[in-house]
Amino acid sequence: MKVAVACDHAGFALKETVVHTLQELGHEVIDCGTHNTDRVDFPDHAALAAQKLTAGQAQRAVLICGSGIGMCLAANKVRGVYACVCHDAYSARQGVEHDNMNALCLGALVIGKELAAVLVKEFMAAQYFSSGNYKKRVDKILALEKKI
Repeated sequence: MKVAVACDHAGFALKETVVHTLQELGHEVIDCGTHNTDRVDFPDHAALAAQKLTAGQAQRAVLICGSGIGMCLAANKVRGVYACVCHDAYSARQGVEHDNMNALCLGALVIGKELAAVLVKEFMAAQYFSSGNYKKRVDKILALEKKI
């Protein structure tokens, strides 16, 4: 699977762990920056990764900033991106299975490298339960998106 990875300066140190974990799992990483710890604006990099998702160039994304919240807010402004901050394994998996989440947001100042690797593994292993109540609820989210 192709995965867009983006971070700001606060998330840069954790990006290496995320990229390494994805590559170990056999996924292709599309690096959307940043490439050092120089101060940058997280919405710019969230937008780059979101564009990869909506263009079909990536199937999932992992976005990293200090708290995960900024990346999450920015990414969710792009139609077709369903991003959530997850700092526990259950949410990283369940967000995909129940809600068709396609972007995992991590807070580099909140979690460590070991937990980040676990979350990426859970996120990437999960598949959307695309039937029954799960589909009905996701369809309602898509309908909301079309109204706005």
